[in-house]
Amino acid sequence: MPLLFLLVACSAAVLSCALLCRAALAAARAVPPAPKAAAATLPDPCAAERPASGLTLYEMAYLSGGPQRLADVVLVLMAQKRRLLLADTGWATVVDPVGTDAVERAALTAIGPEGQRRIPAVRNALVGDEAVRRVADRLETQGLAQPAAVRPGVGGAVRLVQGAALVVLLSAVATYWMAAPGADTGAVLLWFTLPQILTLGLWAVARFELHPYSDWATVAGERRLPGRAGSRGTPDVPATPSGSLITLALRGPIALTDPSLRAALHSSGA
Repeated sequence: MPLLFLLVACSAAVLSCALLCRAALAAARAVPPAPKAAAATLPDPCAAERPASGLTLYEMAYLSGGPQRLADVVLVLMAQKRRLLLADTGWATVVDPVGTDAVERAALTAIGPEGQRRIPAVRNALVGDEAVRRVADRLETQGLAQPAAVRPGVGGAVRLVQGAALVVLLSAVATYWMAAPGADTGAVLLWFTLPQILTLGLWAVARFELHPYSDWATVAGERRLPGRAGSRGTPDVPATPSGSLITLALRGPIALTDPSLRAALHSSGA
């Protein structure tokens, strides 16, 4: 039995570490250098108040949290413009069926002709919409977003390594707990330190070399986000409407100060 636990621990450690190395190498090879200046072609309602990074609100949302974050941003943006009503029960209702850009028009299309739909369903429809894919394609071309071929990317691989470290620890505990009374388990438990050193060591290297982990933004994309290390942008100002949207784009619904909007985005809509 101890050998079985050791085999499980070693397998989890080696596999997760190999996947992390593969993800890091794939991202480095697949992502072209980002250009110094990137022009946005998709109209952005906040373009006039765009941070010094040059990213639009939609681009910041995609780089920070992918297409679902972008969907949350456009829904809240339209709610602030009184074009949508987002109920804390999880329903989106059209108030003004006029979109100012392709993504807003996609949101209206996702809600449908009845003018009302559950927010999770709207979000899921937006994720696969052509307007959102164009934002992703443009960022990938500029070298700011991870290509689909290397996702879930380094972030997912690091989480696998963290899980493997926990598996190694639990395997060692199970070996000690199931040992016969009076048995010398010290030598066996010592072997568990090898996969644990491997996982924790690679985790530490990834924390130093690859942090912040992102499944969506490349290193160049992370540096373009406002408030990040090496960014040319400036931190947002939560007191202003544009600042609250930037905070939502960067941090997600948890950053919203309006409890009804937070409840709407987190609701299942049932």
